[in-house]
Amino acid sequence: MKKLFALLALAGVANFAAAAEVVGDAKAAVNKVAMCIGCHGIPGYKATFPEVYQVPMIGGQSEKYIVSALNAYKKGDRNHPSMRGIATSMSDQDIADVAAYYSQQK
Repeated sequence: MKKLFALLALAGVANFAAAAEVVGDAKAAVNKVAMCIGCHGIPGYKATFPEVYQVPMIGGQSEKYIVSALNAYKKGDRNHPSMRGIATSMSDQDIADVAAYYSQQK
């Protein structure tokens, strides 16, 4: 029984370490940002769903902030239907790559 608990604990640590090692690759994001550019790449763009609001420019934001924001949309902690739909379709690697890409933009 002790061996089983030790094995389960080791597997949990390995999963945690693997999740913590997600590193963004800006070059890999080039093919992942097409849906972002449609709103976030247009200076002064205002979206009209679910209400009219100014779409923020995300180029140059910190990588950590973008990862945090996308994960908050994914979990439902941030409330915007379009962003939630996009974020839930992204893997942790996709999020890291997109964050790396936009953090390098001006």
